[in-house]
Amino acid sequence: MGDPLGPFGRDRTRLSKNAVMDPQRTVADLGEFKLIDEVVKQVGTGQHVLIGPGDDAAQVSTKGGSYLVSTDVLIEGRHFRRDWSSAAEIGQKAAACNLSDISAMGGVANALTVGFAAPGDLAADWVIEMIKGFVFECDHIGARIVGGDVTASDKIVIAVTAMGEAHRPVRRSGAAPGDIVAFAGRLGWAGAGFAALSRGFRSPKLAVDAHRVPHPPYAAGPQAAGIGATSMTDVSDGLLADAGHIAVASGVAIDFESSCFEIAEPVATVGEALGVDPLTFVLTGGDDYALVATFSAQTVLPKEWTRIGVVTDGTGVTVDGVPYEGAQGHEHFR
Repeated sequence: MGDPLGPFGRDRTRLSKNAVMDPQRTVADLGEFKLIDEVVKQVGTGQHVLIGPGDDAAQVSTKGGSYLVSTDVLIEGRHFRRDWSSAAEIGQKAAACNLSDISAMGGVANALTVGFAAPGDLAADWVIEMIKGFVFECDHIGARIVGGDVTASDKIVIAVTAMGEAHRPVRRSGAAPGDIVAFAGRLGWAGAGFAALSRGFRSPKLAVDAHRVPHPPYAAGPQAAGIGATSMTDVSDGLLADAGHIAVASGVAIDFESSCFEIAEPVATVGEALGVDPLTFVLTGGDDYALVATFSAQTVLPKEWTRIGVVTDGTGVTVDGVPYEGAQGHEHFR
């Protein structure tokens, strides 16, 4: 009879066969973040895990130090459309949203692995152009694709894992009442571009291009860590939604001041054309991959960072002291 313990002493027979499951409960019932909470309960931790789930990237220790790691998945029809974006633009975007996660921890990415699934009738040249987009974006910070996987699928799926390093990782959980809130990068551009494309427009070009290819402020992440940022995240789902993650993780409230936001011309143009307050794109539009961070009130912000609010006692995120009406950003399964 074989030994039920694995080679490292783990009892491989201990998984319960009597777990109570509710076949009627769906991931849509739970929603994105409750589903993540349920998953986190199952994964546990280990002595090599310095920062686990709940931030833009995890931190894992090694004998010689540590590294940051983060994964994102992009699916055709949900995160990108081939009739809206070229193969190279899709590659750039897939790289950017992952490299940004490492920057949001105050680090610099240096390696990516890419999992790629596609229908067999997809043009091979399309894949080559997509990889050229990856390489172009990675060149901004000196990162390299170091491996991955390829498989068949009914639609294009791009799964990217980014790895990097940080001298002082900045988490979402360090904000304190009295801190100021600031951002680096662009807000509202990609959201305005998506709104324009969704209505069949291809202009204003600057907004549409911002949706196709984001421009994360990669250097601003390590910069913020260096001047003592108390918390940080990138804006992928919308400023209010992502700042909400900081508020929850830190046990604080965040209030944004609308007068601090400068509405860029392309964003204003889309708002006027569609009859939408352009501030809506700034507050709830995602995919720009700007960084939002908190700093002590005494911090002198570099020119790359713009003050937009304050951290207070309490819970939640408000604008000019009142709750924002409507959706605060994108949430999967909603």
